[in-house]
Formats: sequence, structure tokens, C-alpha cells
Amino acid sequence: MERGGPEHGIRARQRPEYVPGKIRDAERTRRKILVAATEEFAQLGIAGARVNRIAEVAGCNKAMLYAYYGNKDQLFDAVFTAYVEAYLAEVGFSAEDLPAYAGRVFDYFEEHPEHLRLAVWYRLERPGSARLEVVLDVNADRLGELERVLRSGAVASDFSPVELLSLVQAIATSWSSMNPEFESAVPGRAIRRRAVVEAVRRLLK
Repeated sequence: MERGGPEHGIRARQRPEYVPGKIRDAERTRRKILVAATEEFAQLGIAGARVNRIAEVAGCNKAMLYAYYGNKDQLFDAVFTAYVEAYLAEVGFSAEDLPAYAGRVFDYFEEHPEHLRLAVWYRLERPGSARLEVVLDVNADRLGELERVLRSGAVASDFSPVELLSLVQAIATSWSSMNPEFESAVPGRAIRRRAVVEAVRRLLK
């Protein structure tokens, strides 16, 4: 049958219509849900978060939220994965210059404290068996890079790769976890950042 015949016309009419506006609206709704969910999870964790509040802030109904992201745990996974991707894009990792890396980590969480709270909830509420692959992969890559530079002598330290990575991360976020009663004694951002960079430098030979 010729391409322009009746059968071709029927098949063409049966194809779903491509509507750019609807796709843009769906993506906009997804982003709104992620923004609202980030704030909710950062404040209350997985157990304390409420899907109805997230949907209300995002301006959608719960049915739409579930359709896009599944259940609450899956929504948290989507939020945390988006955070990890944003963190990696801005901070990166440099095994050859750990003090500079620590400074970037400090800067990132100074500017995105809600992401640090997300990381705390992730550690508290995600048991080892439920860890996200993206996090496991990032940590494995970093430990591999640290092992490489330590073996080559490009970086010297008395600490093993896992010890070094743990200490660097702890130092870089240490000011954010200080007890509230120290607030009046906490110095300005520039001084705190210098302390982080210098402390990490002293971990190295």
C-alpha cells in the first residue's frame, strides 16, 4: 500500500501527540517536588518527613508525586542523588591537593547547609544494606585515588586512605557540627576556612 494511503493515515492519527508544553510542565513539577522534598528531608529526615506537606509546598497532589517518584524512600533517594551530583559538580575531588579540597568542601556546606543536614540524615537512617550506589561508587573512587597518590609518593601521610578520607571530611565539616553554646566564640568564615585547610595540611608529611 502506498505511504499516503488510508492505512497510513489511521496509524498516524493513532500516534500519541507530542506536546512540548506538557513535557515542560512535567519537568517543572518534578523540580518543584525535589526542591520541596529537599527542605522537608533536611529538616525532618526520612521518618519525620510527610509526603502531603511536600506535595502541598510543591503545588501538586500526592498522586502526582507518587507517579513521579514512587514512595517516600524513593523520593529521598532522588533528592539525595541530586545533592550528590550537585556536590560533585561543584567540589570535585583532588587526592593530590587535599587541603584545597577540604576548603572547597567547607565552602560548599557553608553555602548549602541543607545538604549537610541531608548527609547527616542519610548516615542516620540508611543502614549499610540500603546505601545508594552513587555514594558507594564515589567513596570507592576516592579511596582508589588516595591509595594511588600514597603509593606513588605524590602525597605522604601516616594515615591509610580510609583514615585520611574520613579525617578530611570530618575536619571540613567540623564547624557546622559545633554545639550551639560555642556560637559567640565562633570566628568569621575566612578564619574558619583557614583553620580547616591548615588542619588538613598537617595530616600530611
